[in-house]
Amino acid sequence: MADILIKDTLLVTVDELRPGYFIGDILVKGDKISRISEHPEKIDSKAAEVVIDGRNLLVMPGLVNTHGHAAMTLLRSYADDLPLQEWLEEKIWPIEEHLTADDVYWGSMLAICEMLKGGTTTFKDMYFFMDKVAEAAAESGIRAFLSRGMIGFGDSAAKGLKETEEFIKNWHGAEGGRINITLGPHAPYTCPPPYLEKVIALATKSGRPLQIHLSETKREVEESIAQHGASPIELVYRLGLFAHQVTAAHCVHVSDHDMEILAENQVGVAHNPGSNLKLGSGVAPVARMLAKGIKVGIGTDGASSNNNLDMFEELRLTSLLAKGIAMDPTLIDAKTALRMATVTGAEALFLEDCGCLKEGWKADLIGLRLDVPHLTPMHDPTAQIVYAASAADVDLVLVDGKIVLEKGELLTIDEAKIRAEATRCATRLVGAVKEKEGK
Repeated sequence: MADILIKDTLLVTVDELRPGYFIGDILVKGDKISRISEHPEKIDSKAAEVVIDGRNLLVMPGLVNTHGHAAMTLLRSYADDLPLQEWLEEKIWPIEEHLTADDVYWGSMLAICEMLKGGTTTFKDMYFFMDKVAEAAAESGIRAFLSRGMIGFGDSAAKGLKETEEFIKNWHGAEGGRINITLGPHAPYTCPPPYLEKVIALATKSGRPLQIHLSETKREVEESIAQHGASPIELVYRLGLFAHQVTAAHCVHVSDHDMEILAENQVGVAHNPGSNLKLGSGVAPVARMLAKGIKVGIGTDGASSNNNLDMFEELRLTSLLAKGIAMDPTLIDAKTALRMATVTGAEALFLEDCGCLKEGWKADLIGLRLDVPHLTPMHDPTAQIVYAASAADVDLVLVDGKIVLEKGELLTIDEAKIRAEATRCATRLVGAVKEKEGK
């Protein structure tokens, strides 16, 4: 692996000990950031085999997408403008019955293509045929946290537990630790208490963290209280789920008591503003969660409910929604939003030494082009990233110290082939549904 030096660049480190921004150099050795210098101090170009002229770049940590379902790119714009339960039960679950391992591989590759080109260097995923998602992550070079989605009903219940255990054995720690396996019970309304107890037992046995959808809709919370006498968050807490490391997706409809449980148990929260807005689920009280000390990261959710995987769009929504709903422009300022999309997101996934440009930390970083009208002038780079930048500005991406995108072009995977194969798979899926419906 070649050492890489990016010279004379605008650095936004997201490091509390080195706040703000400055012009400097950054040296990558192996999978770590070896040295950061602030001009007038400079790093000698002889220190690395690869030297990148960074004068037209803003270099920052890679974005951390804390929640998604990558292969759902195949269902992008397939089922829109519907409430969550109708969307799931009448559209998504029926078409997912026809998914094959080949579909999931190419759908995941398409998602990874989109994420890398948009500056996402780490993503967390829950779906099916997860060996294929792991293969896609391994080949592309992206960092991944992967869960085999588990449903606690019918024949799939035992199968989900068995496949999860095998998935951990086969893939956890692969690619030098770049691929991490977690447990993925879908939600309390699809995983009843006796099944969640089995999932918790597997978490104890394997020592792996979990991810789960919690309190996404008002209906979900109301039905949980009616059936169990507790909110989804209180229910899984009583069952012992939070004795383990957990990332909870959504957490839109949460009470003060729910938030206290999340904070006391150090549960990471994956906030998905675009998906929650599109499905009419509501807006999570993120500012209140942050005030209680909850680690809240940002996610896109799947492309069938978003409909893109643009983390710049999500971090901007995160800030603007909090301000608009509370009528307080000081809430979730640019610095806070950027941290949520980077280092705090990594913390919500229990990922150490990542999400920040700091010596000794993982070399997951991105470079944004500065020669574009919407990033001119550059009064405050942090504010420009949050309020003006877009995925299309990403010009350079390093993951684990390796260049995976340069001058906007992917180096590890074939974008044209991926788009063609994904289109083929999506066409077959829709055709299979129509044939079953007799249309």
